Amino acid sequence: MAMTPIYLDYQATTPLAPEALAAMQPWLGDLESNTGWANPHSAHSAGRKAAAAVEVARDQIAALMPSGGRLVFTSGATEALNLAIRGVLPAQAPRRKIVTIATEHAAVLDTCKWLESQGYDLHVLPVDSHGLVDLEQAALAIDHDTALVAAMLVNNEIGVIQPVAALAALAHAAGALFLCDAVQGYGRVPLPDAADMIAISAHKIHGPKGIGALWVRDGVALEPLIHGGGQEQGRRSGTLSPALCAGFGVAARLAESRAQQDADHVAMLRDVALPLFEGWTVNGSLDRRYAGNLNLQRDGLDVSRLLSDVRGVAFSAGSACASGSGRPSHVLTALGLPTPKVRSAIRLGFGRYTTVDEIERAAHLISTATSSQSGSQTG
Repeated sequence: MAMTPIYLDYQATTPLAPEALAAMQPWLGDLESNTGWANPHSAHSAGRKAAAAVEVARDQIAALMPSGGRLVFTSGATEALNLAIRGVLPAQAPRRKIVTIATEHAAVLDTCKWLESQGYDLHVLPVDSHGLVDLEQAALAIDHDTALVAAMLVNNEIGVIQPVAALAALAHAAGALFLCDAVQGYGRVPLPDAADMIAISAHKIHGPKGIGALWVRDGVALEPLIHGGGQEQGRRSGTLSPALCAGFGVAARLAESRAQQDADHVAMLRDVALPLFEGWTVNGSLDRRYAGNLNLQRDGLDVSRLLSDVRGVAFSAGSACASGSGRPSHVLTALGLPTPKVRSAIRLGFGRYTTVDEIERAAHLISTATSSQSGSQTG
C-alpha cells in the first residue's frame, strides 16, 4: 500500500483546517430539513440567516486587517488583485502610471502589462540578489504621475518580505494609492497599516478554495469589474457562497488565535530543515523572509527528474500558477540568477500541520535522489 506523500507545497495551497470544514458543512445544505442552502441575498428568513453567516465571516477576516476599511468578497486573490488594480484607476485620472516590482505574482504583472497595452505607463522596479527592492530607486520611480503602487508582502516563490510600509509611504507622499498583495502574508506576518487595498485568499490560510477578498480603505473609489445584481456594496456582483465565506472566516479566526504558535512552529521547522540541505543555496534573503518557505538551488540538478524520482514528497519547482509553462521562474531570474541555476531550484513550503519527522524524511528522500543524479552524471 502506497504511503501518503509528504506535503511540502504550502505556498501553492494549504490543507483545509478541520475547523473550517466543520464551519462550512451546515451551509452546504440539508434537503430533509430544507435549510442551509438559501441565497444570502434573499429577503426571507432562510436568506437572512445565510446573510448573517456571511457577515460573521466578514468580521472574522477583517479582524486581521487595518481599521477604517471594508472587505469585499471575491472568487479568489486573482480577481481581488484585478479588481484593485483596474478598479481604482478611473478615479485616479489624469494620473496614468503604475509602479510595481519585478518579482510580483502574475496576477499583478500580467494585469499591469495589459493596462500598459491600453495606454497606461508601467514602471517595474528591479530587485537585488536577495529579492529586495531598492527604496531609493522606488522613490525616483514613484512621482506625481503615479496612480498606483502595487507590491507583494511575502513573495510566493522565495518567501522574501518586501518593505511594504516604506513603499506605502512613498506612494502616499506622491499622492498615489498603495495595493498590497498579502496572499502569502495574511495571518502570518504584520500587514501594512497604511495600505489602501489588501488582497487575500482563503486557501492560503487553511480555508477553502474558490474565495478571496479585497480589503478597501474607506474613501477609496473602486469601479466594479463584474456587473449584475450589485452585491458586495456594488463593487462585485454575484451570489456569495455562505459555506465558502464561513470556512474563510473560521480559517482567519484560527490564524489570528494561533499566530504566535504557528510562527514558532514554522521557524522551528526551518531550523531543522536548513542543516539537512547542506550544499544547497537558499534563494532570496534569509533575514527578511517568511520562515515557512525555502527556495533551494543546487548546481547541475535536473529538477524535472527530481520531481519524478521523489514521488513520496509533494514539492514544487516554482510557482504552482506557472507550472507547465516551460518558462524559467521570473522571480529567480529577477534575482540575477542565470537560467541553469534557475532551472535547478526547488521550493519547499511547510506550515501548521507539518511535522519534524516529515521534514527529515523529505530531506532524506530528496538528498538520496539528488546524490543518485550526481552519481549517474559522473559515472
